Amino acid sequence: MTKFLRDIRFWRIAIQVLAVLVAVIVVTILWSNLSRNLQQLGIQLGFNFLGSQASFDIGETLISYQPYDTYARALLVGLLNSLRVMVAGIILTTIVGITAGIACLSDNWLVRKLALVYVEIFRNTPLLLQLLFWYFAVFLSLPKVEDKISLFGLIYLSQNGLELPGVKFSPELAALLVGVTIYTGAFIAEIVRGGIQSVPRGQWEAAKALGFKSGLAMRLIIFPQALRVIVPPLTSQYLNLAKNSSLAIAVGYPDLYFVASTTFNQTGRAVEVMLLLMVTYLAISLTISLLMNLLNRTVQLKER
Repeated sequence: MTKFLRDIRFWRIAIQVLAVLVAVIVVTILWSNLSRNLQQLGIQLGFNFLGSQASFDIGETLISYQPYDTYARALLVGLLNSLRVMVAGIILTTIVGITAGIACLSDNWLVRKLALVYVEIFRNTPLLLQLLFWYFAVFLSLPKVEDKISLFGLIYLSQNGLELPGVKFSPELAALLVGVTIYTGAFIAEIVRGGIQSVPRGQWEAAKALGFKSGLAMRLIIFPQALRVIVPPLTSQYLNLAKNSSLAIAVGYPDLYFVASTTFNQTGRAVEVMLLLMVTYLAISLTISLLMNLLNRTVQLKER
């Protein structure tokens, strides 16, 4: 017994087991209190309402949906709408963040200052305020469809939203995407800038000595080394973007939270709906964390 008590590996395992037991006990107590309180109110916990008719319309859907469909299908429509924003937002904000982060270190004075102004303005302004600005002050103020604005003959802007070749975004979706992309991109820009500056200056000098131009040196030598510093905090920003997408309700975009709120108002099943929301967002966040952890392992330096 004394041998085990002196073994650090034993204490590591024991502490982990104790932590799991405490978590299980806490969850059990909370669930017991919840069940008892619901019984006192005469409310029976259950998810049978998911099979009932939803009886409300959803403005944007990626799959077929009618008001006579079930609440389960309505929530699925909301989930797909949320995933649409999350996936597109992560891709776009990565492009914006990396571009702005590199621009913050540009030798060009104007480019560097513009990037810094962008970061400071959008990083220090509430996201909700930015979403309302993009929706009411920008997209709803655009010309009508017949007078739509054309950019390079490929992008069209009007009160109907944003039109790209083969893709059309409603004003609500466009405002939400632009808002979360630019907001999160400002934070990612600072992460990228810090990651690049963490690379030893000697790497730049070695690249120049070998005849690499600045752009090529950044792409092939500096940025790959900076990734081991960039990826961990980048994960947090992706998670923030996924959770911030629930602010879609502010601009009327029917995401998962929007549909869940309507479901709760109609059924009165607050606990069940909130549990579904928590589990769904937790599953999404854990998936993002898992994928980013795998990416983080690939970019870390391997010791020989």
